[in-house]
Amino acid sequence: MPGLFAEKGNVLKVLVLYCHPEPHSFCAAIRDRVLDVLAAQGAEIRLTDLYAEGFDPVLRSPDLARYAEVPGNAAGVAEHAANLLWCDRLVLIHPTWWGGLPAMLKGWMDRVLLPGIAFHLPDGPGVRLRPGLRQIGGLLVLTTCGAGPLAYWLAGATGRRQVLRSLGVLCKPLGRRRFLALYRMDLTTADSRARHLDRVARAVARL
Repeated sequence: MPGLFAEKGNVLKVLVLYCHPEPHSFCAAIRDRVLDVLAAQGAEIRLTDLYAEGFDPVLRSPDLARYAEVPGNAAGVAEHAANLLWCDRLVLIHPTWWGGLPAMLKGWMDRVLLPGIAFHLPDGPGVRLRPGLRQIGGLLVLTTCGAGPLAYWLAGATGRRQVLRSLGVLCKPLGRRRFLALYRMDLTTADSRARHLDRVARAVARL
């Protein structure tokens, strides 16, 4: 019986993009809770673990030279691009470092959010750049942060803005977008982490 993730009779397809170098981090616990909730609700899931697969985040000169050459620009990241175009919900799990995204995740965005995939370049006079991820109706960012919420916002909330705005504008208009952080990570307790995992579960259920 379809769960909450059945939309108009179709099971939702969820790409979980996970980025943390430590296998036993709290981000790993967040990932596991996300996968448990999705599985219980009958969603189709694809998990991408950037560190585990040894993803190369560096955009090199040959990549830049063919950046606008569709579909050749996806050479080397074709599976990542296919997963992005496959999903209708996207969940990002990562730590916040220096107020922003880990280099590995930023590199994934540089190499995978390409013309012909994430957006379409203008192809004539008066034509504007067109979004390419309109099938993604839900975007959820789950992160941990050493700073408190005020310090994070005063520093510019770079990671939040980069994902929810820069990536979010390419997704379905008025789709669900949520940023959920566990702040002051180094001061958390077992109880506070358990409560946060419950918040994560509720956020995933609302996708």
